Amino acid sequence: MDRLTSLSVFGKVVECGGFSAAARRLNMSVTMVGTHVQSLEERLGVRLLNRTTRKVSLTETGKFYYDRTAQILAELDDADRTAGALTTTPRGTLKLYANSAIVSFLLPVIDEFLALYPAISLNLHTGDAMIDMIDEAYDLAIRSVPSHHPSLIVRKLTPWRHVLVCAPAYLDNHAEPRVPGDLMDHDCLQYTYYPYGDEWTFEDANGQRSSVRVKGTILSNNAETLRHLAIAGRSVWLAPSFVVSGDLTAGSLVPLLPDHRGVELAINAVYPDKSHLPTKVRLFVDLIADRFAEHRKWMT
Repeated sequence: MDRLTSLSVFGKVVECGGFSAAARRLNMSVTMVGTHVQSLEERLGVRLLNRTTRKVSLTETGKFYYDRTAQILAELDDADRTAGALTTTPRGTLKLYANSAIVSFLLPVIDEFLALYPAISLNLHTGDAMIDMIDEAYDLAIRSVPSHHPSLIVRKLTPWRHVLVCAPAYLDNHAEPRVPGDLMDHDCLQYTYYPYGDEWTFEDANGQRSSVRVKGTILSNNAETLRHLAIAGRSVWLAPSFVVSGDLTAGSLVPLLPDHRGVELAINAVYPDKSHLPTKVRLFVDLIADRFAEHRKWMT
């Protein structure tokens, strides 16, 4: 017999509390309902249901099997609905939050997305705060720092690393750091949401990590503010590579510690853990994943 049909019939017997009630719900004969359940039990070699003249109840094995198969059937239903959604026109408002530093990379993708799906409108918020996506009802966030909330799904888009930089003029009055420990003698520009706090972490050519606790008179949650201060010669900054790549090319900033680099992080798409991900969110995440994969050179 068809195994999926038997699983569905078994689940309906459990939910309805009996063979007759399940048969009525399924528009199937009681005999056929019993045959499907018996087929499962024979296949497994175990009894799934205790049967009396008045009711049926799950055995211990039956409860385990029901819990697992109910989840599988729900996921299959979700797959069917998602596949069906592909044939419909996505619509509605996509509420998106993005870190300020990566907005310039997002704009071409947003423009392409809205051209592909004109029935979708965009509500875009930018900043560097650690927002609460659930309370603030965001559909999606594109973040360059880790998110660890248990109710969020994280999809990696592209890796990136920090690079230690300063303005050329800064080195006219300060000794150039040669090893990470030298940074203790510098007034470092610090980013509020750096994942390791005030312990700047590096990897050498062999992948060995080392950390140094830095101090500084300026702490900011805005990467663009720190960028301007670094270019002005204020101090050294452990900067996102994609934020300062243009400045390094132009020479307004220079890299330091050539034998060390920041640890690998990722730009992620983050969205609430929903049983049915809206089509508009899935389509945007798929598109941005493709585009970021094409342009990883400015990340690394």
